[in-house]
Amino acid sequence: MRICFVCRDRIYTQEKELVSSEADVIVGGFKSLGEVSYERELKEETDYFERLALLSKTTNSVVICGCITDTKGFKRKSAVVAENGRLLGVSDMLNVVDGDGNSGAALKVYDTKAGKIGVIVAEDLYFPEVAKSLTLCGADVIVCPYGVVENGVESVLVRAYSFCYGAPICFCGIGYSAIGGVDGSLAFASPEGLATHELERIKEYHLVETRRRGLYRPPRKMY
Repeated sequence: MRICFVCRDRIYTQEKELVSSEADVIVGGFKSLGEVSYERELKEETDYFERLALLSKTTNSVVICGCITDTKGFKRKSAVVAENGRLLGVSDMLNVVDGDGNSGAALKVYDTKAGKIGVIVAEDLYFPEVAKSLTLCGADVIVCPYGVVENGVESVLVRAYSFCYGAPICFCGIGYSAIGGVDGSLAFASPEGLATHELERIKEYHLVETRRRGLYRPPRKMY
């Protein structure tokens, strides 16, 4: 799977470069689309979603892009997913810390031609249950559009979750992109505004047994 990251400029202004990248999946951080008002989109005053859908058709790829969505004044950090000229859906960030915005509802795994892709939106990366839930729901790859990378803890989490839950995580912040390998390594990292990497998907399964207290059942009677 060929992944292309757009870390700085608007994603729809780089059509020529994205077509030549021959990527299967294109990921844009939170600077690549901007703020989208659902009301203005429905009134056809703006066409952000349409541009993104057309870009997915032109590039023949899955396009996943971070943005701020505005629903009558309720603003959320979101990720838009498009493929083959159509919009597959919008995922919202679930966990809002200290009232900084509005939370969404429900995780989504998108069934695409590039495989089953789970989406972690921005600071949901800080909550391990999000990555775990996406892999339990069958995600082959997890994509995380992000904003400004401040302290480097994000790359640590990307590596840790990829190792613990068995799915590579493709991270795209403003000015930094990375991929966590299922072996716990940093399989790729780049500060470039436009960067491409060939991702090898490895599926490995193990039988994990545990002993715990509880779930009491009375002894069976002998007949």
